[in-house]
Order: sequence, then C-alpha cells, then structure tokens
Amino acid sequence: MKINVIGGGLAGSEAAYFLLKKGYEVHLYERRPKVNDGAHETGDFGELVCSNSLKNKELTNACGLLKGEMKELGSIMMEAAEVSEVPSGNALGVDRHLFSGYITNKLKSFPNLVIHEEEVETLPEGPTILATGPLTSGKLLSHLSEVLGSQNLSFFDASAPIVKKNSIDFGKAYFKSRYDKGDADYINCPFTKDEYYAFVKELVNAEKAPLHSFDTQYFEGCLPVEVIASRGEKTLAFGPLKPRGLERPDGSRPYAVVQLRQDTKLGDYYNIVGFQTNLTYPEQRRVFRMIPGLENAEFLRYGLMHRNSYLDSPNLLNEDLTLKAMPNVYVAGQLSGVEGYVESAAMGIASAIYLDRKLRGKPFKGFPKETILGALIDYILHASSKHFTPMNANWALIPGSKKDQREETIMRSLALVKSYWDSLDE
Repeated sequence: MKINVIGGGLAGSEAAYFLLKKGYEVHLYERRPKVNDGAHETGDFGELVCSNSLKNKELTNACGLLKGEMKELGSIMMEAAEVSEVPSGNALGVDRHLFSGYITNKLKSFPNLVIHEEEVETLPEGPTILATGPLTSGKLLSHLSEVLGSQNLSFFDASAPIVKKNSIDFGKAYFKSRYDKGDADYINCPFTKDEYYAFVKELVNAEKAPLHSFDTQYFEGCLPVEVIASRGEKTLAFGPLKPRGLERPDGSRPYAVVQLRQDTKLGDYYNIVGFQTNLTYPEQRRVFRMIPGLENAEFLRYGLMHRNSYLDSPNLLNEDLTLKAMPNVYVAGQLSGVEGYVESAAMGIASAIYLDRKLRGKPFKGFPKETILGALIDYILHASSKHFTPMNANWALIPGSKKDQREETIMRSLALVKSYWDSLDE
C-alpha cells in the first residue's frame, strides 16, 4: 500500500517513521534543498529552525509530559533527542545537526521509503498525510483554499541569533542556571540599570526588515524581542530577561539578564534565548552587541522572521484529523493548529496511527482527552473557530487538571497512553 507524506519536518518524519515500521510504501515529499524556503538551512528531515530547545523535559511540565507520552508511542524525535542532547538545565536542548542527521539517516535506512525532492502544489490522489508545516508554499495554500472553500489563517514566527562561544567576554558573562537548578548550563549576560535602558531604547528604535505584503499578526508565544520591548520599558526585565535567581558570581543581583543556551554538542555555538527578531542583520549586530559580554560577538546565524500558516481546523477537520472536503487527506503538525516542535511531532504520530487503523479496516480510536496529546487534538477540533489560534501543550487543556493533583494527572496520562498503544493491534 502506497502512502504519501508531504513535508519532511518533525510531523512528516514522525508519520513516515510509524508507517515505514508498519511496512507501508511511504512516498515522502520534501522540497528542500532544491527550494529555499527562507528559514531552513539544510535538506535534512526534522531540521529545527527557531530554537534548538524541545522545551522542558520534566514530567511535571505539560510539554515534558507530552514527550513522555511520545516515548511510549515510539517517537523518532525522542530517539534523535537522546543521541544529540546538549546541556540545557531542565530543558531538552539538542545539537541541531546531529538531531536532524539522526532522523534523516534512520528514515533513509528503510527500503520501503521513496523520497521525492520536489514541491507539491496540489494534493495527490490516495492516502495522504499533509505535514507541510508553517512554511507551506503559497501555491499549495492557494490550492487548499480552493479545495476547502475557506481562507487559511496565518501568523508570524521568528528565530533567534546564534553566536560563537569563543567570542563571548567571560569577564562579564558567567555560567549559571536559574536558582541553581540542575547544572550551570546557561551563559548569563547581566545588565546594570543604565545599560538595560540604553539597550531597550536602541532595540525599540532599530530598523526592522520589511514584511512585504504579509500582515503582522504575531503569535503571543513567540513574539519578536523588539515587539515585547515596545510594550513598555520594563517589559523585558519582568519577562524573558528577568534576573531573579541569576545572581552574579559575587552574589549581586543584576537589573536584567540575557541568557544563552548551548546549540551544538561541542558547545562552540550558543543561541540567545528569547531573542526572536525581525531586525535587519546590521541592526542585530549593532544592537545585540550592546548586551554585556557580547560586545565582540561573532554571529553564526542572525535571527529572522518567517510566515507560519495553519488551517481553520475546527471547521475543516474530522475527528480523525482528515479534511472534511478530502477524507483521504490527514493533516498533521503545525498546519493543524498546534504550536511548537514537540506538539507538531506528536500530531504526526497521531495522524499516522489514525490512517493505519483506517487502512486496516479498524474502527476509529481517538486519543484519550486526559492525555496531553488527546487534549491538544480535542482543542484543535472543538475550539471556537472565531478565536482559533495555535496552541502549545499546557495543563489547562486537560479536563479537571489541578496543580495539587499533578502527580496523579501525570501517572494517569502515561498509563492511558500505554494502554492506548498496547490496544492498537488488538
């Protein structure tokens, strides 16, 4: 049986991996590297763009629990993260190239995988998983609008700059994790009050890159740093640059702190945490070098802005994640209305499971709503279409979830996912 998977990002890779292990002939379509989408740098499957962090890895965090669920489901992303992890405190940080290289090599090891290095402009015939992600091409989006009779939604996303470690001034910067939790894995660049306000002034007034014909409908979970700063002089100091728990080695407390997270296994490159931006490259170089310790920073990559697209899923999708207008097409990843690397990958697994059951003549079996993955799926299917925006994993999605009962919620979720997984072949 031939199955089309369109898109070689995290969702497409997860879907392909599940289906390849089931013995299907998977035709994986990925336009990179032949087509430059303006955000990715390689043609590898599962390449990370905005950050090298897969967020918190503790089960007491909703995204951490989602990763726990995905391990039970045989996730290739979690396999890749295990071999490419870099020190990141409580976060699961990875070496981007090792991470995507593992996924690429693992998928290519299957003889039943057929790779098509081409851009898909119209939906193909036959069982298909659509996992083109937030950077879905304009031609395919136009085709979807025609087929679905509905306008696609979109928001902007941005990625943060990466600098060379050996260009950081450790006479000012220091290693520390917030509140000394875990190892001292983050590089901290501390501001005095005067330095902070001078930085904010330049940041807010710096030249931005043109956004062409796109709207500036930002996603609140991934705002450009200059947009956050424009909401008030103290916004950064009380937000992503808050100094609490990040005292200097001499015990003094800075006014604000910029953190950098290891980006490679070797530890030679670090990304500036929370500094997604739409500043022009010369302005990034000028303004970000005002950060104490980064005065002579060498930038391996500058931050950039790109358009993220997603569908009006509450109106367009069936319970099994198929398009109402095309029941042979399953929608996975960020195109479905979830936000984040982990969430997107999880949707790839879910779509592949649902498709496999249909092809084997099995009745539809949805994920339990008491799990993070099940709750995310429930959200994108039943949220108010009028106010539908991309959603991250969070505790509020799980019915009846309470902070003082978190351990019970965690154990129940993992048990339900295991039971669900074990029942698939019954």
